[in-house]
Amino acid sequence: MQSTSVKFGQGKNDHVAKVQNGLPLSARVYENRGNSLVVDQVDSACLRVLDIGCGAGDNAHLLKSRLPDCEVFGITRSDAEAKRARVCMTECWVDDVEDNVPDYLLHERFDCLIFSHVLEHLRNPADVVARLSQLVRKGGQVIIAVPNVMFVNMRLQFLRGDFQYHPEGGILDDTHLHFYTYRTADRYLLSEAPDLQLTKKVVSGHMPLPLLRGRVIPKRTAKAIDGWGLRHWPNLFGDQTVITAVRA
Repeated sequence: MQSTSVKFGQGKNDHVAKVQNGLPLSARVYENRGNSLVVDQVDSACLRVLDIGCGAGDNAHLLKSRLPDCEVFGITRSDAEAKRARVCMTECWVDDVEDNVPDYLLHERFDCLIFSHVLEHLRNPADVVARLSQLVRKGGQVIIAVPNVMFVNMRLQFLRGDFQYHPEGGILDDTHLHFYTYRTADRYLLSEAPDLQLTKKVVSGHMPLPLLRGRVIPKRTAKAIDGWGLRHWPNLFGDQTVITAVRA
C-alpha cells in the first residue's frame, strides 16, 4: 500500500461527537454536525454508501445535502441512534460487526464505506476493516477517520500527568480501546487488507491560538496559520486523521 498524495484540511471540530453519558452503549447517542472532512473525500459518483458506526446519521445528512441521489445506509449498536439516523438514511441496522459480517449484507455492494471515529472503539479494528471492505466494489472507496492522540492539546495534558477517560466523548472517550497518530493510522488499520490501496491522507486541526484567534489575529489570518502548521507538523496540530483507500 502506498500513499499517492497527502492533503491537509483545517476547520471547526464538527467531527467531535456530543455523547449522552451515563447510559449503556445500546442507548447512547453520538451526534455532531457531520464530519465534513470525511464527506469531502466521498467521490461525487458514489450512489451507495455504508456508514459503519453511523451515530445519529449526521454524516448521512451532510452527504445527502451534497449528493441528493446517493443512497446512504448505516450500522450502529444503539437503538436510539438508529431511530434518529433512519430519518435521513435508506436503512439503518442495529448490529455488532465485531465478529461477523451480518447475513443481510453478504450480497450487498457499495461504492463507499465510511468508518468515522468508530474503529478506535473496536477490539480488532484492522480485522473489521478487512472483512467489511469486501462489501465495496472494486475501485470503490474505504474512508476512515480516527482521532490523533498526539494532537498538541493531548501532549500538553499528558505532560501535566493527566490521563483520564471521559464519558462525554473526545479523544479519551471512555469506550476507546485503541489510539492512533497521523503516522500510524493507515499502517495499523489497513494492515490486514492487502487489496486496499492508500490513496490519500488528510488531517484537520488548528494551531493553539485560543486567546488570539478572532481578537488579536483576524480569523482569515488565523486560518492561514492553521494551514501552515498542519502542512509542516500534521502529527502535532492535527486532531483527526482521515485516510482514503481504494479497493484494487
